[in-house]
Amino acid sequence: VQLQASGGGLVQAGGSLILSCAGARQTFSSYVMGWFRQAPGKEREFVAAINLSGSSINYGDSGKGRFAISRDNVKSTVYLQMNSLKPEDTAVYYCAAAQNRPTFYTWTDKVNEWLYWGQGTQVTVSS
Repeated sequence: VQLQASGGGLVQAGGSLILSCAGARQTFSSYVMGWFRQAPGKEREFVAAINLSGSSINYGDSGKGRFAISRDNVKSTVYLQMNSLKPEDTAVYYCAAAQNRPTFYTWTDKVNEWLYWGQGTQVTVSS
């Protein structure tokens, strides 16, 4: 499964960005999709996940309140809308895909549960 993330860049604090991650048309709708981020010197951190239909969404502490994940299975794309960005949001953002399974909220925040990773897109927030 190839994932291609885009949309990162340099933004001032308080600004917004939309990240996109395109997957393979034939298989995208059969995977749970998620976003993680990794700042220099830190571990990879869960941001958000969305189930196959978009009816279930899970946010990590970093994503609650300011970020919104969504998906378009027709376009084979998952999005991360990021608002009110802060300098501490500076990181490389990765999209990921995982096989669907029960108890969505119990495993989606765990890095090692995700099978496929995109190449990452840099988000830099200036103060």
